Amino acid sequence: MKFVHIADMHFDSPFTNLSTNNNLGDIRRLEQRKVFKKVIDYIEKNNITYLFIAGDFYEHDYIKKSTIEYINSLFSKIENTKIFITPGNHDPYIKGSYYEKFNWNENVHICKSKFEIVNEPEVDIYMTAFTDFYMNRSPIEDISIENPNKTNILITHCDLNGSRDDEGFCYNSISENKIKSLKFNYVAMGHIHRNNFEKDKNIIYPGSTISFGFDELGDHGMVVGEINNGILSTNFIKLDDRIFTKSEISVDNFSNKEELIEYINEIELNENIMYEIVLIGNRKFDINPREILKLLDNKNILKIKDNTQIGYNIEEISKEKNLKGIFVKEVIKKYNEGKYTEEQVKKAIEIGLSTML
Repeated sequence: MKFVHIADMHFDSPFTNLSTNNNLGDIRRLEQRKVFKKVIDYIEKNNITYLFIAGDFYEHDYIKKSTIEYINSLFSKIENTKIFITPGNHDPYIKGSYYEKFNWNENVHICKSKFEIVNEPEVDIYMTAFTDFYMNRSPIEDISIENPNKTNILITHCDLNGSRDDEGFCYNSISENKIKSLKFNYVAMGHIHRNNFEKDKNIIYPGSTISFGFDELGDHGMVVGEINNGILSTNFIKLDDRIFTKSEISVDNFSNKEELIEYINEIELNENIMYEIVLIGNRKFDINPREILKLLDNKNILKIKDNTQIGYNIEEISKEKNLKGIFVKEVIKKYNEGKYTEEQVKKAIEIGLSTML
């Protein structure tokens, strides 16, 4: 049996972190469609038997009917492929959801309850579904394999070895040891946006199909696999052409923000790559990341992060017999009197000394 495994497409996501940057949120929504079309085209060309979609396929709060109709029209192109969807915490199977009310294509099977088993001639497919936006106890903890001599697949949107969040909720936390003990031939998971793919693994997060920003670096795409006589073989196929990356720049040798901005503007950047510039080193001037970002020519730089430290030896300067020494001494005095916080002291000294250079 041949299969494709995807997860965390998040159709119609608002892309909150990207939407303020040159309509990149709108562009990424179009790229979602482009990437999903690649999935369908691959399935069609390679006669794939099964498509496993492990949750967060769309955004419940934002999904449009037109997007659902677009998805379903693509499903109709692969009518010989059996499609299994397990709703996740962003697209739960609840009353009024498109999973519940839309007339999906005949080859689409959506898990409607927290746990169900679908018996196919060549495989038994175990599925879980979020029926709310949280799942505090995984139904997988209580199951056993019905037919160990058959190929068995688990499709689940889950938090492997996860714990409760700050509000005390869980996202279908499953023990990895429990899953291993069940001896599934393949476990198709969703929820974690970075893939954990390795060829010798059978418990797989494919990651989000496209990247949602700088906290999701690395390749994004789908897992393709085949199981013959109980032997699993898998590959990861990259689908997202847009890359998010972080690049560090030391500010040690810059005397002011203008020099820094000129330097960044002269860097040759790849137009298909979105950059976060991380500033490091010892600064000699006040750094306002938002202000610097607005003054950059290259709009592929989406974010500036300030990880620099103040580049002055405050104790030594306070001993100087000049205006700088008097200024620093006065600021330290106000700090000792409890009038300034430590952060305010650093900022005051930084701004004050930069005007005296």
